[in-house]
Amino acid sequence: MPPLIPLAALAALSVYGARWARKEWRRINAELDAVRPPEDDRAHPVLRRDPATGEWRPH
Repeated sequence: MPPLIPLAALAALSVYGARWARKEWRRINAELDAVRPPEDDRAHPVLRRDPATGEWRPH
């Protein structure tokens, strides 16, 4: 058997494997995004440096 045939088969399998992995990646991320709670801007307060003490405090 010429060495080109097994190499061509491996190349074809790797292409299909990459497509399958990309499809699964997107499917799983879509499921995770569906159950993720919406992000609230108030959940992360803005910190400002207190000029008197130099400490960081919520604003």
